[in-house]
Amino acid sequence: MIKAFQSDEILLADIHSAPRSQDDLHLWWLGQSGFLINWHNRHALLDPYLSDSLTVKYQNTDKPHVRMSERAIDPYLLDFIDIVTSSHNHTDHLDADTLRPLLEVNPELKLIVPEANRDFVASRLHLDPSKPIGMRDRQSVNLLEITFHGLPAAHNDLDRDPAGNPLYMGYVIKFGDIMIYHSGDTLWHDEILSQLRQFDVHIAILPINGNDPKRRVAGNLDAKEAVKFALEIKADMLIPCHYDMFFFNTADVNEFAEIAKSNQQPFRILQLGERFSFFRAN
Repeated sequence: MIKAFQSDEILLADIHSAPRSQDDLHLWWLGQSGFLINWHNRHALLDPYLSDSLTVKYQNTDKPHVRMSERAIDPYLLDFIDIVTSSHNHTDHLDADTLRPLLEVNPELKLIVPEANRDFVASRLHLDPSKPIGMRDRQSVNLLEITFHGLPAAHNDLDRDPAGNPLYMGYVIKFGDIMIYHSGDTLWHDEILSQLRQFDVHIAILPINGNDPKRRVAGNLDAKEAVKFALEIKADMLIPCHYDMFFFNTADVNEFAEIAKSNQQPFRILQLGERFSFFRAN
C-alpha cells in the first residue's frame, strides 16, 4: 500500500502551521479527487473520500475496490472545515462515512452539491433537504468570501435532470484573486470548455484515470486529454487527480508528467497528504 507523505496528526499539524499571509493559498491532496484548501484561514474541502466504504461495499463482488493508498486523515480530526463540495453522487465523491463525521464535528458546515442531487444527498446523509446548497451551471454563490461558480461535467454524458440541472458538476472557486477549477469526474466536452473560457483559471485540478469500458465504471479524461484540456483553458498550473486509490481504476502519473513536460504545460504532482502553496503576485 502506498504510504502518505504525511497523514493524520502530522498532516493536521502541517495544515495548522501553514502561513496565513494575505495572498497565500495552500492546498493538500487527500486522495482520489479530494483536496483541502486553506485561504485566509478559511478551509474548503473538495470531494473528500476518507473511508473504506467502497472497499467494504464491493469486497465480495466481481468488481472489488482494493485500495492502493492509505487513508490520509481521519475525518473526525477535521473539526475546522467551513465548506465541503460534492461534484456528483458517486461514493468516492459523496461518501457518507466521510461526510457524516465532518458534519458531526463541524455543525455550521456549508455543503455545496449539484441542485439535481440535493434530495439524494440529504437522504444519504440524513439531512433536512434545505441543508445542502444546490448549485446549477452558470450559477454562483459566495460563502465566507469564497465564490463558487457551477459548471457541468460529462461523466460519461453531460446528463441533466428534467429541470435542466446537471447531475455531474465541476466548480470554479475564486479565493480572492486566485481561481481554481475542480472538474469533478469528467470527459472532454465543448460545452464545459465554452463556460470555462470566461474564467482566468490559475490551478486546474483534473482526473487522469481515463475511460476504459472494461472497468464497468464511468470514465474520465486520460493523461493526454487532461493536459490538452489545461492548455485549452490556459491554466497556469495543472494538478492531476483520480489515480492511485483503487487498483482497478488508476493511471500512471509518471506518464502524465512526461506528456505535460512535452507539451510545456506547468504541472505539480502531489503525494498523498502533501501541501502545495500558491502565491499570486499582483
